[in-house]
Amino acid sequence: MDVCVPVSRLPELVYMAKEEFQKAGLTAPILGHVGDGNFHAFVMHANEDEYARVKTTADRIVEKAIELEGTCTGEHGVGIRKKKYLERELGTGTVEMMRKIKDLFDPLGLFNPGKLYPDVDDTESKKV
Repeated sequence: MDVCVPVSRLPELVYMAKEEFQKAGLTAPILGHVGDGNFHAFVMHANEDEYARVKTTADRIVEKAIELEGTCTGEHGVGIRKKKYLERELGTGTVEMMRKIKDLFDPLGLFNPGKLYPDVDDTESKKV
C-alpha cells in the first residue's frame, strides 16, 4: 500500500501507521521516498484472517492520510481497493467531472474498466 501527505505531516502518519500495524499484529515494514511525503508499507499476511486485518488497517491509514490533507495513493494509482476514497478526498463534483472526461476519451469504457472511480451504485447509496 502507499499513501502520501504533505511532508510536514508525514511523521504523524508514519507513527500512526506503525501503531496500527502493531495493534493488528501485522508485520509491515514501512519505507519510501519520504522527501515527497510518500511511503509504502509492505504488509505481510499468511491467511484470510490476517488479510482481513490488513484491509481494515489499510483503510484506517488511508482515512488518516486524507484527514491530514493527503491522498489515498502516492503514485500507484487508485485501483479497485482505493476508488471508494475518491469522493471523500476530491469531492463529488470533481469525481463526476473526471468521469465525464474519461467517458469523452473512452466512450466504450475499455480503459481500466471498474478501476478508476467509485461504482455508480456505491455513489448512489452514499447519497441516501
